[in-house]
Amino acid sequence: MIDYVRGRVAYHTVDTVVVEAAGVGYRLFCANPFQWKEGEEIRIFTHHVVREDAQLLYGFKDAEERDLFRLLLEVSGIGPKVALAVIGAGSPATLVEAVQREDLRFLTKLPGIGKKTAQRIVLDLKDKLEKAGWTRLLAESDLPKEASRPGSPALAEAIEALMALGYNEGEAEAAVRQARDSFEDEEPALDGWIRRALQVSVKG
Repeated sequence: MIDYVRGRVAYHTVDTVVVEAAGVGYRLFCANPFQWKEGEEIRIFTHHVVREDAQLLYGFKDAEERDLFRLLLEVSGIGPKVALAVIGAGSPATLVEAVQREDLRFLTKLPGIGKKTAQRIVLDLKDKLEKAGWTRLLAESDLPKEASRPGSPALAEAIEALMALGYNEGEAEAAVRQARDSFEDEEPALDGWIRRALQVSVKG
């Protein structure tokens, strides 16, 4: 089992990064291979898939992403390609929180996830995530959890609006988090959230 690869980023393709380690180039399928720069020395966590016709490596920036990817593979109907797309759609904390809340509406927005698969994710993973200590990840995360809860619909709607404008889940959450910090004690309407989130994301 290859747990991680440490080496220099040789080059990228659309869905892979090639890391040279000890004279060997390892091609790793990634959700976002361009998060690493060419020539950069990195440690990338891996999941090794062995098939009859191929041996494939999947790469992740940290062990949490890799471990969540592995849990997704245990869900019936989810293969490595869909699991990788789900991981790339947002932070692990976002996905774990959605599963714990049984938020099918959120889960069905993820790439390759329909209603039945979303129900299976909740059924198969909710207890496993709890037992594996993923609640600790949520407690330590600065994710704006209120953004997707009924008590704060403006935050959730702001994230959805940014995603409609082309932001991915992680980018939209980060922009809303920055906007929330800048408002301090204010409680703006939806258009206020969107305007401020756009402003801080452009400045960033």
